[in-house]
Amino acid sequence: MAKKRVVVIGGGTGAYQVLVGLKKYPVDLSAVVTMSDSGGSTGKLRREFSILPPGDVRRALSALSNLPLAEKTLETLFDFRFHSKGSLGGHSVGNLLLAALTQITGREDLAIKEAGKILAVSGNVCPVTLDKTTLVAELENGKKIVGETKIDLRWQGKEFAEVPIKKVYLRPGAKVFKEASEAIKKADLVILGPGDLYTSIIPNLLVDGVNEAIAASRAKVALIVNLMTKPGETDNFTASDFIRIIRQYLQKAGNKISHVVVNTKFPEDVQTLAWYLKHSSKPVLDDVDSRREKIKLIRGGFTQRGELLRHDPAKLVRVLTKLL
Repeated sequence: MAKKRVVVIGGGTGAYQVLVGLKKYPVDLSAVVTMSDSGGSTGKLRREFSILPPGDVRRALSALSNLPLAEKTLETLFDFRFHSKGSLGGHSVGNLLLAALTQITGREDLAIKEAGKILAVSGNVCPVTLDKTTLVAELENGKKIVGETKIDLRWQGKEFAEVPIKKVYLRPGAKVFKEASEAIKKADLVILGPGDLYTSIIPNLLVDGVNEAIAASRAKVALIVNLMTKPGETDNFTASDFIRIIRQYLQKAGNKISHVVVNTKFPEDVQTLAWYLKHSSKPVLDDVDSRREKIKLIRGGFTQRGELLRHDPAKLVRVLTKLL
């Protein structure tokens, strides 16, 4: 019997958690990752070598690696970041490896495949596009913020932090990478999130052809709602706000969301929540009316223990695999 096909669309820590959980299950797994990152090591390599941003690709490869001690030693090495003031300062080993492989192979997609062989990944990692593009946010006051990192960090107060985002778009436009499109079309389950709404999830939906691939697929589409709001992006958002905004960027796919996963149980550790509140981040409250939204709602406790609030990979995958 053929394995069920699962596609995770996103980037950053959220997608990482989902991939870590899913790789332990007998599914045909693909990660379609964001290609609009512009800061840190990724931004430097992007500008210096004119390559696609490797940061989210690196995280996905690390998540899917099956080498011995992959989740500890290898993850530490691949994500290790030099903290010197020299030319290597700020760079991660994984980003440098991907940059080197891109120069060796001459193509970003081939570099990712070679890195996947080195790391013995289970599954497939696809850039959502091979086109070089920049994320732009237009605020409610008409101001524009250019670059994923500036949008991501505007909560620090330099870029109209309290003005809501009206919309985001890519400049110039980008076309979907064929392998990413095919993976989505053949999927039995497409997973959106969790992750930064405007800088990790939506940039994928802005790429020409992604909505069309989702529309052409028979897959169930599951949105995993974030645990906490993010200052500068989703201030005061509730779960229904996440659904509403995602649907705005899924119009060409017929607003195709079949399932929504919402966390309803938060840890009793007051200090952890206090840290988030101090940084203007609040728990995302469940206010979803499943009948009105015409979706199937999956509620439960999906957090893992730790200093930071993260989705527990095992808990998430336990409910996601029931959709197959």
